[in-house]
Amino acid sequence: MQKIYLAGPEVFLENCKEYGEILKEKCRATGFIGLFPLDNEVQGESRAELAKNIREANIGLIRSCDIVIANLSPFRGPEPDSGTVWEVGFAQGLGKEVLGYCDDQRDLKSKTQELLGLAPTSSRDRQKLEIEDFGLTHNLMYAEVVIAYSFDLCLESLCRSR
Repeated sequence: MQKIYLAGPEVFLENCKEYGEILKEKCRATGFIGLFPLDNEVQGESRAELAKNIREANIGLIRSCDIVIANLSPFRGPEPDSGTVWEVGFAQGLGKEVLGYCDDQRDLKSKTQELLGLAPTSSRDRQKLEIEDFGLTHNLMYAEVVIAYSFDLCLESLCRSR
């Protein structure tokens, strides 16, 4: 059975372990093994050591998987969780198949303008930096992996391609 690493900011939810189990069950029901970051039993003597150990454990899970499904929905701003974006890039660098989903399919420029309270005609932010405008839902470096607006639709797409 192929393994799917389940990337996303769900690890910050109050019921994160239960939510991870729901995603893993959906994987099992479609013939895959889901790997959730919190499957790791990680410890550390300090916060810095714990952070390092979490990172290494998640890298291990990504290396062991065949596929990554990533929640790339806006997180604390117009862009996704930076850790999830890193995992997507790392998995792509390893040649893994990556599928992403986002519950906000507007283009990145519109999301940024709204969040910053800018006029729809604004092409620069308050720091005078240009707002990326390629008509994509996400930054051009990983926008192509965003294929759906939900985890379930990513999983369905994966099943259809098999």
